[in-house]
Amino acid sequence: MKRENTLTTSTNTQETAANGIAPNASFLALLPLFLFLALFIGAGVYFQSQGVDFAFYQLPSVIAILPAIIFALIISKQKLNQSIDTFIEGIGHSNIIAMCLIYLLAGAFASVAKATGGVDATVALGLSLVPSNLLLPGFFVIAAFIATAMGTSMGTIAAVAPIALGVANEAQIELAIMAGAVISGALFGDNLSIISDTTIAATRTQGCEMKDKFRENLIFAIPASIITLIVFTLVGQGQADVAPQEIDFIKVIPYLTILILAVSGLNVFVVLTIGILLAGVTGLFTMDYGLIQFGQDIYTGFTNMQEIFILSMLVGGLAALMQQQGGLTFVSEQIEKLITRFSKAKGEASTRASELGMAGIVALTNTCVANNTVSIVVTGDIAKDLAQKHEVTPKRAASIMDIFSCIVQGLIPYGAQALLVASIFSISPLQAVTHAWYCMILAVVAISIVILRKRTA
Repeated sequence: MKRENTLTTSTNTQETAANGIAPNASFLALLPLFLFLALFIGAGVYFQSQGVDFAFYQLPSVIAILPAIIFALIISKQKLNQSIDTFIEGIGHSNIIAMCLIYLLAGAFASVAKATGGVDATVALGLSLVPSNLLLPGFFVIAAFIATAMGTSMGTIAAVAPIALGVANEAQIELAIMAGAVISGALFGDNLSIISDTTIAATRTQGCEMKDKFRENLIFAIPASIITLIVFTLVGQGQADVAPQEIDFIKVIPYLTILILAVSGLNVFVVLTIGILLAGVTGLFTMDYGLIQFGQDIYTGFTNMQEIFILSMLVGGLAALMQQQGGLTFVSEQIEKLITRFSKAKGEASTRASELGMAGIVALTNTCVANNTVSIVVTGDIAKDLAQKHEVTPKRAASIMDIFSCIVQGLIPYGAQALLVASIFSISPLQAVTHAWYCMILAVVAISIVILRKRTA
């Protein structure tokens, strides 16, 4: 019998799932989630009013969710021991564990590749290929490639933004536009990369292969990126000769390798392991880099993923409690009503409405939590249920979840990406996101494709 990918919890829940009977819908079961959002958002608003930098990141999400879990246990209709078992089973679900292991490997690869000079080499390679009169589209492409290879928009911004700032000043390019180009490229890669935490979360919650989700994403990303390149080219301001950079092609090889292997369909655990080893070997033979340092960098990568690792496990447990108590059933029923209202017919119309429903719920969640990965993890089960009911393929569901969470993440001025690039460029986060044109264009392209595309598979 095919193993179910949804979070099955207690014995009773497993039995009802096996019999095709969903838990009774209950709005009350959603209150723990609202408590988590209220604490997380409330703390962010408070610290922002106090003028604290990175206001929405002062209260760690893994701490904000703890009262929500306690509340979910209190209101559960099960006995305490049964509720705790349900929570633990949610944490230990195969999808959650696999997701967390991939986070660790992705973090290790990013850490080792950076330590061995892979990021600097990739930036240098990109700069060497940028014509002096195409700096804006050039930095969009550089950021896009690095983010796709690294799997992190934040790491990309940290690596590219300081260089982009210097070039913008020399070429007298408006800083906000250059910042928008960097954010745009970073979010392009974060959405498309097979080792991005958003991709990991989307594919694991929807039960599809990463290579399939990557190819599905290209349907949206290619037209949006082409339009973005045209826009940045048309608004290009000034030019500057970029000083020649020393390029070490060997250090770029690990990035290119994992991209090729991942797209070819090789198991992601194998891909990331090969990437880590290749990055380490590159360091051993090209610089003063020993095995002890290699091990320390791997561990550093693990620790860099600590928050999302722990949060994913806790969210998995909370989702199991909410599912057992009927909270996710309630949300699904409400979305079903909207789908029925706007889609009288079945088939393509129902599928289309379902996809828009997924896009809306993950976008709204991301607006609240200001974290695209968290929004995917929180809404993953609901989206999967919608996809199964309305014949949306897993790869399409995963792609839509990732795309719309990244769109919102690139456009909210209180998101980590906007805050980081604004601090580097010494501009307001609002100025930065108003020029993140790729996210805006991707939103229009994605909605248009969802509405107009004919469903075949």
